[in-house]
Amino acid sequence: MATEIVNSYKNLVNNIGQLIEVSGYRNDYIAQKIGLTPVNFATKKKRGTLSVTEIEQIISIIENEDVEDYIMIEIMKSRKDEPTISLEQLEKEMGWK
Repeated sequence: MATEIVNSYKNLVNNIGQLIEVSGYRNDYIAQKIGLTPVNFATKKKRGTLSVTEIEQIISIIENEDVEDYIMIEIMKSRKDEPTISLEQLEKEMGWK
């Protein structure tokens, strides 16, 4: 489970630029909100050197329905090859029938 959490965080960091784009916020606005110059922000984003605190701040700024939808779609895409079970099997395993 811990490995999955770390991988999810890495994925978030690697895709922060796309999340910002989906959110509709401009880089200079986000940079100002987290206390960085636009140039420093762009450099850190490009190099992937944003700190955990900066990532947390960015997410709190850009979090909206469009970003959440994008994240959910990406999760679904990443899990498309995972085995699934039928509704009938789920109901049986859960003891609902």
